[in-house]
Amino acid sequence: MLLFSILIIALLNVSSVEARIRRYKWQVNTEYKAPDCFRRLVITVNGQTPGPTIRAQQHDTIIVEVTNNLFTENLAIHWHGIRQIGTPWFDGTEGVTQCPVLPGTTFTYQFVVDRPGTYLYHAHYGMQRENGLYGSIIVGLPEGESEPFTYDYDRNIILNDWYHNTTTDQAVGLASVPFRWIGEPQSLLIHGRGRFNCSSLPIPSSDPGLCNASYSDCSPYRMIVVPGKTYRLRISSMTSLSALSFQIEGHNLTVVEADGHFVEPFVVRNLFIYSGETYSVLVTADQDPTRNYWITSNIVSRNAPNTPPGLGVFVYYPNHVRRSPPTTPPAAPVWNDTRPRMEQSQAIKARQGYIITPPAVSDRVIVLLNTQNEIDGRRKWSVNNVSFTHPKTPYLIALKENITDAFDQNPPPNGYDEANYDIFIVQPNKNATSSNGIYRLDFNTTVDVILQNANTMNPNNSETHPWHLHGHDFWVLGYGEGKFDKFKDVGKYNLVNPIMKNTVPVHPYGWTALRFRADNPGRGRSIAI
Repeated sequence: MLLFSILIIALLNVSSVEARIRRYKWQVNTEYKAPDCFRRLVITVNGQTPGPTIRAQQHDTIIVEVTNNLFTENLAIHWHGIRQIGTPWFDGTEGVTQCPVLPGTTFTYQFVVDRPGTYLYHAHYGMQRENGLYGSIIVGLPEGESEPFTYDYDRNIILNDWYHNTTTDQAVGLASVPFRWIGEPQSLLIHGRGRFNCSSLPIPSSDPGLCNASYSDCSPYRMIVVPGKTYRLRISSMTSLSALSFQIEGHNLTVVEADGHFVEPFVVRNLFIYSGETYSVLVTADQDPTRNYWITSNIVSRNAPNTPPGLGVFVYYPNHVRRSPPTTPPAAPVWNDTRPRMEQSQAIKARQGYIITPPAVSDRVIVLLNTQNEIDGRRKWSVNNVSFTHPKTPYLIALKENITDAFDQNPPPNGYDEANYDIFIVQPNKNATSSNGIYRLDFNTTVDVILQNANTMNPNNSETHPWHLHGHDFWVLGYGEGKFDKFKDVGKYNLVNPIMKNTVPVHPYGWTALRFRADNPGRGRSIAI
């Protein structure tokens, strides 16, 4: 769920790189499907959700011809993790880099995939992503080059949470006075498949087809493996609300890539993953080959006792694909235990031999305080007490044409009252406002962004937030608990081997420090997902 966004813009021209051209034609439609056995309208790409996987090699040019068949809804598609160097207008952020694709029309995206790795695409208009419009982008190295790790097979899995109410109903509730919360998801999907218990519907339906466990859509995700072989699993999250853990019963997961950058390998049993993140893990089929094993996803960081785990099956060949594991699914991590999640975040470092050293100092520091506010009686997610509103004219068009009245020319605050703001209590935030102003950055300057988490409008509650930066990768300099101390915590920054990412969490009552270079003109949009 896109709760808040800030635009960061620099204006210059950059040349693009051309290579092999890969063309796709997509028809975006609304269809009835039952990914968790409950039938509802979803948005598909060529009849699929998740949509078709885009596969390419580094430096290839991708051309996607998208036809919007949604009848009553506009459309935009964001290429998540693709930096769009020289092509900011194809980033796919409606109201920021482009006007939306109108119903019944076709729009062609064209961009270069300049780095290998695991990326995503998803709708960037309203809440369409939550309705099923998302998929994977897999970018390989050029011919003759190889990764610094070996494996036998390559697979990708997208994790998601799933609601039965329409996104229109949810959006109306979130904007209502009084505020109406959407609640926790009904299901967790593993690559578009889940299993909702139809007998748990609160009100029996007169429509026998509304929920049916026999639908083929909701048969569990199954991954067939050959004993003794090693698999590269590209795991991504496209949740609208939930932070997740992912595990394969009885198997170690070795983390080797994060958001397109090689990681100094480390082993986990549970992989914690936040919306918009991508990881590659290596898993070897080295357990008892006479049985199959559970693949599970579970919600962490939120108390969601009524949301069942996402379930799949790790099938050892030649066992029957429909044979269930003989065990119960493994226990989920404790939902409010932040320590292992913080430890994983701190363990992610750049791989030796692939370290990109960050600038030693920054030219500018922006502190972003996550807050919730009431504005005109409506609950808003905000940063530094300012809630974002879309301009009527996309920023890139307004800046190119010098339309100065298209958005607020006053920039948002660079920080908050750090000395007096107590992040551990509910704050009245009486000075809350809304704005569509932007931060303007000088080209090629180095910028630090401090993400500071705080209490929500509910007592004793602080929620995990993933943050994504369009058009750039950033160095993750550090994580911490409590309020960021600009005098002490800066000295703890990792300037030796920090990982570069495009999406990162800020943990409850904690902070995350990022550094990036403003070197991609016309691009850059920071989003709390």
